[in-house]
Amino acid sequence: MWCNLREKDTSEVDARRRTLNLAHGEVVDEESRNDVHEGRTLPLSTVTGRRTLSEDESKKLLAPLGARFPRETVVDDSDAAVRAAEAIGFPVVAKLIGERLAHKSERGLVRLGLGDAAAVRQACELLLAQRRNEDGDVRLLIAEQIAGSRELIVGMVRDPQFGATLLIGAGGVTAEVLADSQARPLPLGANDLDNMLDSLAVANVFGEFRGQRAMDRATLAKTVQAVARLAEARPDIASIDLNPVIVTTRGEPIAVDALVELGESGATSRNVAAQTDLPSAAHHFTPRHSDTNMRSLFDPRGVVVVGASTHPGKFGFVALHNLLAAKFGGRVAATNLSRETVLGVQCVATVDDLPDGEFDLAVLCTPAAANEEVLRACARRGIGAAFITSAGYGEADEAGQAAQARLVALGAELGILIAGPNGQGVVSTPSALCAQIVAPYPPRGAISIASQSGNFVSSFMNLARASGVGVARAVSAGNAAATDVADYLEWFSRDDATRVMLSYIESVVDGVRLRRALAAANARKPLVVVKGGATESGARAAASHTGALASNDRVFDGLCRQLGVVRATDIDEAFDAAALFATSPLPRGKNTAILTTAGGWGVVTSDALARDGVLQLATLSTATMTALDALLPARWSRNNPVDCAGGETRDTIPAVLEILATAPEVDSVVYLGIGIQSNQARLMREGGFYPDHGLARIVEYHERQDRRFAEAAGELAARTQKPILVATELAVTEAENVAPSAVRGQGAMCYASGPRAVRALAHAYRWSHHHEVIKGQR
Repeated sequence: MWCNLREKDTSEVDARRRTLNLAHGEVVDEESRNDVHEGRTLPLSTVTGRRTLSEDESKKLLAPLGARFPRETVVDDSDAAVRAAEAIGFPVVAKLIGERLAHKSERGLVRLGLGDAAAVRQACELLLAQRRNEDGDVRLLIAEQIAGSRELIVGMVRDPQFGATLLIGAGGVTAEVLADSQARPLPLGANDLDNMLDSLAVANVFGEFRGQRAMDRATLAKTVQAVARLAEARPDIASIDLNPVIVTTRGEPIAVDALVELGESGATSRNVAAQTDLPSAAHHFTPRHSDTNMRSLFDPRGVVVVGASTHPGKFGFVALHNLLAAKFGGRVAATNLSRETVLGVQCVATVDDLPDGEFDLAVLCTPAAANEEVLRACARRGIGAAFITSAGYGEADEAGQAAQARLVALGAELGILIAGPNGQGVVSTPSALCAQIVAPYPPRGAISIASQSGNFVSSFMNLARASGVGVARAVSAGNAAATDVADYLEWFSRDDATRVMLSYIESVVDGVRLRRALAAANARKPLVVVKGGATESGARAAASHTGALASNDRVFDGLCRQLGVVRATDIDEAFDAAALFATSPLPRGKNTAILTTAGGWGVVTSDALARDGVLQLATLSTATMTALDALLPARWSRNNPVDCAGGETRDTIPAVLEILATAPEVDSVVYLGIGIQSNQARLMREGGFYPDHGLARIVEYHERQDRRFAEAAGELAARTQKPILVATELAVTEAENVAPSAVRGQGAMCYASGPRAVRALAHAYRWSHHHEVIKGQR
């Protein structure tokens, strides 16, 4: 039902349900109302040019599409109000409504619990007395009173990048204060509504709560679907606000207020138009560059550094140096006008002096003014890709923006992929390619990186060097004039050398295109994203609560949740997650066992696991407990976390790991405490008495034991195809310690702490579970 809210689904609306006409009090059948999907125009012609619609006008747009509202009518005076209340049945609510009255509660323009005709008359006369000149035309709305203590907000806002976006959250007058809401770009997927509701901090309130029935999600779905349909049908609607949606004690969600906010008359957006083309299951992304061009960038037969320099502080020197230092296996050439020899490479004057068809990639370290002619020369020599390090383009001024536009047009004309400009370079370890103007060059691995910040590329590669978890491809997008992060990620997802993608995204130029790329890429391989600018409030100056709540960051976060993309808060969290995807089996379930050689580590790690709320501690079976009892002293924790209580013998750790990893009730294991023996061995080496007094023997024993433990974890992960994560602070405080070194020697990540390990494990489970659910729906 949720695969595509754009589908005409009139069966969702009970055609036999009779409702009160909101304008005149007459009763009409739902099926007689206009259906936007039959091409009929909704009645907005009378309100052209206004910013907001009145409550009753807003409801008239949504009710025919299935939104659930109270029985109500609109009148002009207190006598008509009494007649309407008697027809509806007491108690009722009275409101003063008008096109300029967006937040009526703040003005005291809502009167509740009116139990008889006298109360209605008095309330309406007081409401009419409160109108102001600036309110414009006002009327009275009389509605049945909906009883319920649970409130939601349901709304839609036009995000400037991602288009129509649905928002659901804790509602009522405190909606903006609580800011407990979830956003998802439309159209929604099959599980999005449930995921949004389950992700609210107050989610439990909308289940069975204090004697009240759980909210009827199917009824709420009809209201949500109505909002989505209206958003699609009318791109001139800027936002829709249903707040509050009261959930009755019987679990019925009924919207008691509505506000539609208009944009400019006839406003349309390329993102609104493009958004309607998004399929519900797999989003289609059209690459801008051929696979041949991308291969020219990442796997070139030969590389030429254009503008090579003998000065070690110049880009032209550093780019050539890094290319040679990484021992690139293809042909290397360089140009400078003086035909100097740089780092043993005899330069030619221009690209035209190179042989045809032997070079695929040019690294331009030349002034921006020279680059257009350089590109033409590259085309004449069959070069398919150019990485442009030069600045002075779109990041500079209007002249730079014009030069960048010419660069893009020229690249398209010549059939050359342009990376950059104003970027740091490209790395591709399968080709031993380090064509960049900065360090470092990482070990070879399966993580591929695309970043809008060159410094983040360096940071991720530094983490790769420190952890031993290697990189396949890495590129800084620079100004992303012709090739952006979306292009790189989608290509990585089809690249055999890549197992997981890692990206830093700061600004979004084309949200719909990015959404398609993220969807296509993440459907094939795990994608981990760090988003810059997360602390920007992004609240829009809107009349609606929805507009205020739908910050840029909340929308982007909702997009990641919708697509199953892993979103990390910082580079350490991002790399931890990417390293797990790159080196470990993925968890098949939530049940996690923690093995610790000291109680405190286990407690802190299990607390972190519980706080995250994704994984759970495995309940150990009788068989598992019996097997552990046979190995551990009587004082062991007899629970999960499994605390060995200092009772380990020579073979205890490998044996306990085996029991836990092979237990059917355990999906993942986190092992804490490795390296303690090797840490003591280090102190014994440095203490002034080594190798005498038997220290040589005990040092060798301690270090051998830690190697055994690391090898046991690696062997068990491979055999059981379950994640066995090892964590110790020694991974960062004493990287040369035998234990983390041995873990790295197994091709795995040694995590800096238990909480970091379970956070990475939770990301892996979320991604794996999301894709299993999606696969099951196909």
